[in-house]
Amino acid sequence: MKRVIAIVLILTMMVTLSFTGCGNSSDSAPAKETATTEVQDDAGRTVEVPGEISRVAPAGAVATMFMMTIAPDMLVGVSAQPTKEQEKYFPKEMLDLPEFGQFYGSNPNLNMEALIEADPQVVLDIGDKKPTVKEDMDKIQEQIGIPTLFFEGTLEELPNAYRQVGELLGREEKAEELAQFVEKTLAMAEKNSAKIKEEDMLSVMYGTGASGLETNAAGSSQAQVIDRIGAKNAIVPEEVTDKGGGTIVSLETVYNVEPDVIILAKGGPYDEMAQSKEWGGLTAVKEGRYYEIPNDPYCWMAYPPSVNMVLGVWWLGQLVYPEEYSDYDIVKIAQEYYDKFWHYDLSEEEAKEMLGKSYFSK
Repeated sequence: MKRVIAIVLILTMMVTLSFTGCGNSSDSAPAKETATTEVQDDAGRTVEVPGEISRVAPAGAVATMFMMTIAPDMLVGVSAQPTKEQEKYFPKEMLDLPEFGQFYGSNPNLNMEALIEADPQVVLDIGDKKPTVKEDMDKIQEQIGIPTLFFEGTLEELPNAYRQVGELLGREEKAEELAQFVEKTLAMAEKNSAKIKEEDMLSVMYGTGASGLETNAAGSSQAQVIDRIGAKNAIVPEEVTDKGGGTIVSLETVYNVEPDVIILAKGGPYDEMAQSKEWGGLTAVKEGRYYEIPNDPYCWMAYPPSVNMVLGVWWLGQLVYPEEYSDYDIVKIAQEYYDKFWHYDLSEEEAKEMLGKSYFSK
């Protein structure tokens, strides 16, 4: 009988504990709340974010590319699905992510419903600092109810952006590696461009589109690399635009400015230039100073103007001023860059193939 009573008492204690000590009752102690912290972004906003972040949504293509380099495993979506040509450069964990579109750009099409469904802890926007950026970030944050942060992503500001985002995501070591490579790039360009006298500066036309007449003119964010290497933009518009194809010009305008160097985005008239009646009379074409910009996984000059511009500085500097920018091997630089930024082991053969319509074609 005593044994039966003891068993009953034990069972009673176990049932009582199950309702009071294991978190299964409304009377139990509240669950520990996730710690938060405040972050100052480059729009001048103070935003409260989770103390530990592992899920990030990009607000556009620039932020997608930026996150690819520092923490691709944290992305919950991308601005656009990669093309077949781009897929081999994308980390595997990114290939099946949902597509969100973008908040800015020539075709703003952010799918807020898809973004919210992906359940990010923060939304990250990287880019040039537009006059309305503070209001824009406040508006999107209010609409989606998710902390939204903006960091400047111009060439000059990229090192700072890496360090800020690295601290935010707990990826300080990788952020520092990338920031230092960008700083090395900027220092190299500053040293070599200083050798060029103003009267010796060459003009560069940056043509895009099938016609090559959609240009990234002086002052546009897409043309930052031209300024950085110590060259002049051949196209100086009355009004600067980054939208659509940029500044559309006529062939007459191109002949009037006679660019010293012409660079063309992939898909332009590069292959027909030498035999073209329209382009063939230009001095740059006659002398073979026209080139197609490498494009894998993104254009090395822009489109969008993001971390790809870093490699563009090395490429264009040596292309336009081979004597002044002679202290490095562009193939080796490309291999180093792809390893650090795209997490891709670029072979010498692959690098030379990418450069086939610039360094190894003339």
